[in-house]
Amino acid sequence: MNRTEQLNKLKEEQVWDIIIIGGGANGLGTAVDSASRGFKTVLLEAVDFAKGTSSRSTKLIHGGVRYLEQGNLALVIEALKERGLMMKNAKHLSKNESFIIPNYNWWGGIFYTLGLKFYDHLAGKLSLGSSKYLSKEKTIEQLPSIEQKGLRSGVLYHDGQFDDSRLAINLAQTAVEKGAYVLNHFKVTQLLKNNKNQIIGIVATDQETQKEYTLKGKAVINATGVFTNAIMKMNDTVYKKYIVPSQGIHLVFDKSFLSGEHALMIPKTSDGRVLFAVPWHDKIVVGTTDTLVKKSDIEPIALEEEIEFVLETAQRYLAKKPTRADVLSVFAGLRPLVAPEKNGQSTKEVSRSHKIIVSETGLITITGGKWTTYRKIAEDIVDKAIAVHKLPKRKCKTKHLSIHGNKKNSVTDFENHLFVYGTDAAAILQLQENEPELKEKLHPNYDYTLAEVVWAIRQEMATTVEDILARRVRLLFLDARAAIACAEKVADLLARELGRDENWIQNQLVEFKTVANGFLLKEFRVL
Repeated sequence: MNRTEQLNKLKEEQVWDIIIIGGGANGLGTAVDSASRGFKTVLLEAVDFAKGTSSRSTKLIHGGVRYLEQGNLALVIEALKERGLMMKNAKHLSKNESFIIPNYNWWGGIFYTLGLKFYDHLAGKLSLGSSKYLSKEKTIEQLPSIEQKGLRSGVLYHDGQFDDSRLAINLAQTAVEKGAYVLNHFKVTQLLKNNKNQIIGIVATDQETQKEYTLKGKAVINATGVFTNAIMKMNDTVYKKYIVPSQGIHLVFDKSFLSGEHALMIPKTSDGRVLFAVPWHDKIVVGTTDTLVKKSDIEPIALEEEIEFVLETAQRYLAKKPTRADVLSVFAGLRPLVAPEKNGQSTKEVSRSHKIIVSETGLITITGGKWTTYRKIAEDIVDKAIAVHKLPKRKCKTKHLSIHGNKKNSVTDFENHLFVYGTDAAAILQLQENEPELKEKLHPNYDYTLAEVVWAIRQEMATTVEDILARRVRLLFLDARAAIACAEKVADLLARELGRDENWIQNQLVEFKTVANGFLLKEFRVL
């Protein structure tokens, strides 16, 4: 995935079949689907792959127990099927995670056991394991970190877990392998229209060089998530809101707060939401919230009331009570919810299912959706592009398409931190042998090495410190202070690999520290 090679292709005069704006889950999924069907495909991402919502999820591949409770069976059935497919197509990034729901009243055990048995049934052959009722004693044995006071019973069930931004990078690589052209740090600034008000292409600027490019295309897909409204402003004559951003935050703690292998699921918090505490990369991710915000920021910041809510809920259910000082990282993401048809709907009521909008100009926009169903959403988008823009009818090929790095027949060793690279892990180890100085650790407390940084630059289109520490190596999300501490090492390597000067290094360090401070609670920010 070489940026220079990809750029050279853009300079060639041609008409693309499908131009995709946005490099998150939906956009990247569409690039893989479109290219695998043989369409001439290009994807442009303004910042970096999964920079927005797609790197800030709860890291779950799930049918959605909450949607089951809301009676949204169609969404649950579709998501459970897609969960099963993703766990086969990206085995190196996904794992079967067992969750325990603790019950502090007499009816909870029966209610959730019956509901989750139905959840298992809906998954059919793609079920990850049977759910079961647990006595109070068994719940404590399986989840020793749980608050025992008032505990009556528990219910164990299975769902999937994954690494979101690593999957995004692997999807970009898969798209390239299938013949697509993908570029990050490439911002679309204008939609080109003909005299019949039909979109015939886009104008975009390479953020690295500020050079402008004009691309002609038959179908243009707007997959910009929470920034949908900004692209629609270029498209429409009358402005209208298509999405509303809802913020969700997560706090990250040391693994000692939830010992053992099981995740914790609280089906109803004090304000009626679902809260998860999930083991992830040897840490615990706790979240989330659901707060309507006025505007879509590229770098959303957790609100104090959200932090307090997650912290208080965690303290209520965990025997070892986490405090503000225990927060290693806090990350906020914005969900692009389909704008409600009627006023007064709460965020919990706004649809999580995806919606495809075809404008009079021919622009195809995708709103809503979630990581679990990215493949099906992409299939629907390409099918729609074929129908609207009279492209050759070709069948979807992604149902059983292996994602880059997938280890089809081998068992993933989740103890080795290189597991997220799948079949690429051997090449990273070889890099260390070829260049022994790359065996050096990024940070004394973590196993990441300089080899992974160099790999990200040479093979995964990383061009900034943030690209690497946030979305290639996940250190910013796991321990923000540690990420700041090793930023200089990363900046130096980037400069060496990409031919940048000292001035560039200093700018990178300032930019990264600004972003990283948003991942720290205000009293712990680094000056």
